[in-house]
Amino acid sequence: MLGSAVWASIKETVKTVVYALLIAGVFRTFLFQPFWIPSGSMKETLLIGDFLFVNKMAYGYSYASCPSIIIPRFGIDVDAEDFCGVFKGGNDRLMGSEPERGDVVVFRHPVTGRDFIKRVIGLPGDTIQVQEGVIILNGTEIPQTEAGLFTETMEHQGSAGNLPRCANGAVGLGAECLKQRFTETLPEGTQYTVLNIGDRDLDNTGIFTVPEGQYFFMGDNRDNSSDSRVPQISRGVGFVPYEDIVGRADRIMFSSSGRSLLAFWTWRSDRYFKAVE
Repeated sequence: MLGSAVWASIKETVKTVVYALLIAGVFRTFLFQPFWIPSGSMKETLLIGDFLFVNKMAYGYSYASCPSIIIPRFGIDVDAEDFCGVFKGGNDRLMGSEPERGDVVVFRHPVTGRDFIKRVIGLPGDTIQVQEGVIILNGTEIPQTEAGLFTETMEHQGSAGNLPRCANGAVGLGAECLKQRFTETLPEGTQYTVLNIGDRDLDNTGIFTVPEGQYFFMGDNRDNSSDSRVPQISRGVGFVPYEDIVGRADRIMFSSSGRSLLAFWTWRSDRYFKAVE
């Protein structure tokens, strides 16, 4: 009798675990994907250590909607193409809708397959150029207005321990690291903050014409962002196909200023459930 009871208990436990995994898989595949911000390319909109859920329903579904499981510590590297690569290649989406200019979007890097998060600046058919740090969209400058300084502490940030780059030069650990802040306003009226460190190569570019079915992305921390300004042939992002989009970042759930999300005492109390704009 005891053996039967133990066996029944084990079966119930296994069933519970399997059901939980199936529910989590459906949730992650079709509804929302957790995403942790590992770099400073979207400051100050998104900070290193922000934890958010990506809305996969926003633009419909493609092969990129399948989950990625990447755990370097255990040698696990299985991405969406491994799961659903058979659906790749049509540059189409099921129940698809198009991103809007200004949306903050997670997408798969067209070459490496790693998830990136940037802001949509160029839609199919647009022309984009950057001159002295100002975007020229379809021949018209996107206005920027000064918005003071962005201040952070010079310290190792996130699990990678990266140090920020500063407009006020090479400062020591614990000192103030400053960047210029500007409010950028898109033609549709969307406003957000962009940061400037100083004169950089990508402050001046040629003219990009966004191909049909592709998008042009930029980071808000303009001088510390690998984005569509650098073509794929030069190891940049380049244009991003519609099918490589994962979803839209809508809201930060919580945020950690420490080296680990589990260090709850480092969570930033002002960023709980903060909307991504």
